Amino acid sequence: MYLARPMALIDLEPKSSGPRTPGRLGAFLLFVVLAVAAAGAGYWFGRREPSRSASVATTPVAAAPASPAVTAPPPDGGAPVPAGAVPAPSAATPQAPPPPPAADGPRRISAVVEGPLEESIASALGPGQQSLAAELTQVVNRLLVWNLQVSKDARRGDRIEILFSPAPPGGSGPTRSQEPVVEALRYDSQKFGRTFSAYRWQPPGAKYPHYWRADGTGVEERLVDGPIRDYEQVTSLVRDGRRHKGVDFRTPVGTPVYAPFDGVVERRNWKFSANGNCLDVVDPATGRRAIFLHLDVVPKSMQKGRAVKKGEEIAASGNSGHSTAPHLHYQLEDASGKVLDPFKVHRTTRASIPAADRPAFDAERARLDARLAAGK
Repeated sequence: MYLARPMALIDLEPKSSGPRTPGRLGAFLLFVVLAVAAAGAGYWFGRREPSRSASVATTPVAAAPASPAVTAPPPDGGAPVPAGAVPAPSAATPQAPPPPPAADGPRRISAVVEGPLEESIASALGPGQQSLAAELTQVVNRLLVWNLQVSKDARRGDRIEILFSPAPPGGSGPTRSQEPVVEALRYDSQKFGRTFSAYRWQPPGAKYPHYWRADGTGVEERLVDGPIRDYEQVTSLVRDGRRHKGVDFRTPVGTPVYAPFDGVVERRNWKFSANGNCLDVVDPATGRRAIFLHLDVVPKSMQKGRAVKKGEEIAASGNSGHSTAPHLHYQLEDASGKVLDPFKVHRTTRASIPAADRPAFDAERARLDARLAAGK
């Protein structure tokens, strides 16, 4: 195939009208050989560096801005040239498309709700980040659910701003969570006519960071006389639309679990493949049942018929059975087996940042607000 171009050179040579001598014939043949070699070399060098000629041939001259003062970089990544001019071939190696942002944050996105929240968040994420949309939406919903249920309360045109970091290698926090970490968010709700916000901050001496409103109160409600006292976050609710039958508390393996009322152990470690180490406690007076799943340790003393007192330590949380991360599953049922919402059965409260710590929180909130507003 590479002989096609040299043969064309022979066809274009002018023909002599006189007879050829042997010397002239040798010179002619030498010229043909040199022409073939030069054309072949040009062809093969051209195959090795096709981008040089392509950068000139594909320069979008017609699409250049009208103003001659505006400059635009050539497509091969070289120095800018005046708009409308054809750049000279560059000797630089053609650059690949820019990689997606590094996996460390925090990053800011702003989205207008035009449909499902996940689709709105996905459209706001940059190239290479689409896989984060589902996980990030789940985390955002978890923070908003204390004030609104997005699937029911969102309106087209609502705006959300999120500052987040992808989970670092090995996960984040004591539970090694693989989810994105939301540092702060704001949601402008048309239905409620207000902005809901959440700021991640760890008070001095606290074991975990938590999410706080602008006024210094906790985003999450807390159960009074609940089964667990120290945990990182509530990751699932009965009312969050996921059809989950209990409340999940993200907490490291070995966190103490307490009886929420006086009762009797009804059964333990049933259906282990799904529930792992588990325990049921029933209130004989009302028939109400508390179910604890995915435990790490159930003491041998917790046998069927054993009486327990409210506030007594009865087990330790874990990650056993069908569980993807350390947590405690806490489920309440009435005597008929109907699932109850613990946040409607228990009294609830919200934590508040002590007055002495408010200046530190306010400074962090101001810093996060500035990051959230950076793109405006």
